[in-house]
Amino acid sequence: MPATGPKGPATWSARLATLPARTWRGRPDDPAWARPALLGLLALTAVLYFWNLTANGWANSFYSAAVQAGSQSWKAFFYGSSDAANFITVDKAPMSLWPMALSARVFGLNSFSLLMPQVLMAVGTVATVYATVRRRFSPLGGLVAGAVLALTPVAALMFRFNNPDALLVLLLTLAAYGTVRATETASTRWLVFVGVMLGFGFLTKTLQAFLVLPALALVYLVVAPTGLGRRVVQLLYGALALIVSAGWWVAVVELVPASSRPYIGGSQDNDFLSVTFGYNGLGRITGEETGSVGGGGRPGGGQGGGMWGSTGISRLFDGDIGGQIAWLLPAALILLLLGLWATRRAPRTDGARTAFLVWGGWLLCTGLTFSFMSGIFHQYYTVALAPAVAALVGMGADGLWRARARVPYATLLALTVAVTAVWAYVLLGRSSEFLPWLRWAVLAVGLVAALVLALAPVLTLPGRTGARLGAVAGLAALAAALGGPAAYAVETVATPHTGSIVTAGPRVEGGNGFGPGGGGPRMRMNGDGGGFPQGGTGRGQFPGGTGQFPGGNGQLPQGGGQLPGGNGQFPQGGGQLPGGTGQLPGGGEARFGFSTGGMGGLLNGAKVSDEVAQLLRQDADKYTWTAAAVGSQNQASYQLASGEPVMALGGFNGSDPSLSLEQFKQYVADGKVHWFIGGGGMGGGGMGGSNWSSEIASWVTENFTAKTVGSTTLYDLTAQPKG
Repeated sequence: MPATGPKGPATWSARLATLPARTWRGRPDDPAWARPALLGLLALTAVLYFWNLTANGWANSFYSAAVQAGSQSWKAFFYGSSDAANFITVDKAPMSLWPMALSARVFGLNSFSLLMPQVLMAVGTVATVYATVRRRFSPLGGLVAGAVLALTPVAALMFRFNNPDALLVLLLTLAAYGTVRATETASTRWLVFVGVMLGFGFLTKTLQAFLVLPALALVYLVVAPTGLGRRVVQLLYGALALIVSAGWWVAVVELVPASSRPYIGGSQDNDFLSVTFGYNGLGRITGEETGSVGGGGRPGGGQGGGMWGSTGISRLFDGDIGGQIAWLLPAALILLLLGLWATRRAPRTDGARTAFLVWGGWLLCTGLTFSFMSGIFHQYYTVALAPAVAALVGMGADGLWRARARVPYATLLALTVAVTAVWAYVLLGRSSEFLPWLRWAVLAVGLVAALVLALAPVLTLPGRTGARLGAVAGLAALAAALGGPAAYAVETVATPHTGSIVTAGPRVEGGNGFGPGGGGPRMRMNGDGGGFPQGGTGRGQFPGGTGQFPGGNGQLPQGGGQLPGGNGQFPQGGGQLPGGTGQLPGGGEARFGFSTGGMGGLLNGAKVSDEVAQLLRQDADKYTWTAAAVGSQNQASYQLASGEPVMALGGFNGSDPSLSLEQFKQYVADGKVHWFIGGGGMGGGGMGGSNWSSEIASWVTENFTAKTVGSTTLYDLTAQPKG
């Protein structure tokens, strides 16, 4: 490994004075091409991610509606409310919404202003990965790491989407950078920085931010160049910074009376801590997620992953998950082992080994959690692995490339290239209709490059011929390694993605779900947005084609919606209700909650006509909420279309006890709600949550007259009730 080179001026005043020159020139020991190459990489990342950005529309309308609310109300901004009237919050902490809401306040609410911050986060994450790798390795290693990250398909998806993952990944990458900086000089300041980044990560996606915490803390405790007692004290300072940066918002929410703030979405008791440690925390591990799709008291806590796919060590490589993140995952694991072996005799404080421990710990802690968690798991979660994979590949490739003149290292480099090419051939084969020539090209180029790299040390070629041949082989190896993920990334940015479950790349044969890449639970449905088609016989199946409804309990949710086609029949006369019982729960009066939004609006919002939007806008200023709807995805569609607050009964799944029937009746009597929108979320019941939303829906349908506008069923709550 190379000796650690100069990092730049030691004082802040000198750094500021030399900032313009260093921005273009880089570190004093960098070659002249290094900084222009980095700036070019960042520019190309921005171009790729900005391309076709607005094709994603509102992306995940669940979060877009909260951004809209935050751009209209500072109270909604602070709490992350789904509507500007502050009825209920999203089921996460709100920090990921804040950059988008601020952008909407400056540039107006539209698709570009909504998604632009995510693209800028991508550029920042690539730059941070480069900077972290470059601190101990060459500019080439940093550039390879940055390119691997930018071309990872799931990164090309989520850094152009409005889920919390983009900000989470940026904050975690900054935490890794801070850890590397802290271990160089046993810096308390940098360790506090790490704590703040992890605290902000908690306010972005709660406990997922802490998956890397054990690795980062343990690495510092072991390798920092100071006494053990001081290391422990410094870690306590970092922990304090984490608690303060994460806890201030939680303290406000816990201390403010429930009557003075919105209901905490995702909870069954209006408590953010229960969401943190239950629905969004340990429930994701065990599968016991009360009120969630497939959650709430499943036998064995969702053994084997339930409707979210099988669990196990191979999960990240299987099916359509492999195409999201696993292209260079085998190479990253090989290079991690190599890096630790190569530095085995180095001092405890060795910077190169520290870098491998930081990124390797990140990869293993997060990867193993994703592999074995039994609760809700979506393919796009794997974006949290992308920086670690990219950094390990960049560092390992850098080390092997500089040592390629020695036969053992040349052999290991060739082996890594060959494994990567063969694995890319396998992954590309899962989408056989997508560029069928590419898998053969990647395989051929990769194997030839590996052969040349393996033989290069023993070949005696005159002049610069040998060096040039090695350079060509290296470029060919890089092209073979990045060819598959680059093609998937381009396909991803060229394809619109909307809804709550999205995947990168083309559709995978035998994939487990919705969207171009087949993301989501094991369910196939025809129609826009993943739902059954309206007024037709349909061609859908229940999850896995088994005839079982999500959750595995054989029960249909209570209330809301009708069977596909509105004729009481399952698609193609499937003939049996879930569980094969042939009976609806409760004596046959319950209705099936699917709509144009898919799974009762859980997967994507409904299409709202201009006529309906105009109807919701009429006299909207007379009401607190222009309408109420079951489920946040359903609510979000109508709120975004009308620009007026819409009440999301039951939160995301429709299963939160956010409002009782008696309270809703009082709201109607007080003239606070104008319309009730039929259909929507599942309303709890079989999901282990509250059926209050179903009770409200039933009361409305029994007491008010339906009005159909296009494909939307509305109930005027200000009209005279039936009878």
